[in-house]
Amino acid sequence: MSGSASGSRRRPPTIADVAQAASVSRTTVSHALNGLGKVDPRTRERIKQVAAELGYRPNLRAQRLRQGQAKAIALASSMPFAVAGGPSRLGFYMEVAAAAAERALLHGYALVLVPPVQSGSALHSLDIDGAIVVEPGEDDPAVAQLRERGLPYVALGREVTPGTDAPYVDLRGGLVAELLLEHLREQGARRPALLIGAGTRHSAVDARAAYERAAAEQGWDPLVATAPEEGGEEAGYERCAALLAEHPGIDAVCALVDAFAVGAVRAIRDSGRRVPDDVMVVTRYDGPRARTCEPPLTAVDLQLDRAASDAVELLLARLRGEDPAPREVPGTAVTAPEPRVIARASSLRAP
Repeated sequence: MSGSASGSRRRPPTIADVAQAASVSRTTVSHALNGLGKVDPRTRERIKQVAAELGYRPNLRAQRLRQGQAKAIALASSMPFAVAGGPSRLGFYMEVAAAAAERALLHGYALVLVPPVQSGSALHSLDIDGAIVVEPGEDDPAVAQLRERGLPYVALGREVTPGTDAPYVDLRGGLVAELLLEHLREQGARRPALLIGAGTRHSAVDARAAYERAAAEQGWDPLVATAPEEGGEEAGYERCAALLAEHPGIDAVCALVDAFAVGAVRAIRDSGRRVPDDVMVVTRYDGPRARTCEPPLTAVDLQLDRAASDAVELLLARLRGEDPAPREVPGTAVTAPEPRVIARASSLRAP
């Protein structure tokens, strides 16, 4: 009886038990399990296997004290929720977060979600090792707070502030706009307007440049309108309504922000026009808004899961002190996978 009770309360395996079973030193076990030092890859895998077989679990609190690491990274953005998620919180930001959290966990890191950073000290009190900043704008407050703390970060989307050199994942804003405009042209658009956020995120900057190039090549009269991102659907509605009143010949609206695109659809209908017969509508992000709008919106698969995973890998490389790639230009760009237009009823006209 007492032996059984004693067995049921058997102490958990320690690092010394793993070292003995693997016939290596405790230091080698520690280095192998924590990705430190120069341990032969075959030895590292054998130690991990032995640890798993014994049921060894590291003492995370002690590990934190020894290494001075939080084993946590943040996902931060100054992008307002009116754009990034909206009431359902199921948009762009959440899609990035899900993929980033999964990849971070594979490396033993937790992902901390930070509400939109507009001002104040949202990032000053967090115990984190670094951060991913989603589509930073010029003089981005999230970037400013990270720099003040001396914490490494990477950007998901090219930074637009001059002189920055943080690694980033290139979301290919110019190509995305080119694909959408080419789709509209193929569907017969001759007077498309561009509706973008009033901020300075790379997606807006690159889209404007791509639109102006296309206008010059195709002979379009350039019509670029901006609206405040924090205004969400209502801002898109009001700006599109004004566009239609000022330029009644518009036959397509490329509303880069999906919240703006939903508002644009309402404005077009309220003006007595039909989507897509009179005015086509396309948007950048193929998220819940694009799929549930009526009619469903033509959008772009940005492959955010891959892009978010790449951003995590870039950040962890920085934390390890590695240069992720040769720096031919300021910052290190990892190019996201090829974007793909998902054509839907908002822009598909009957032949």
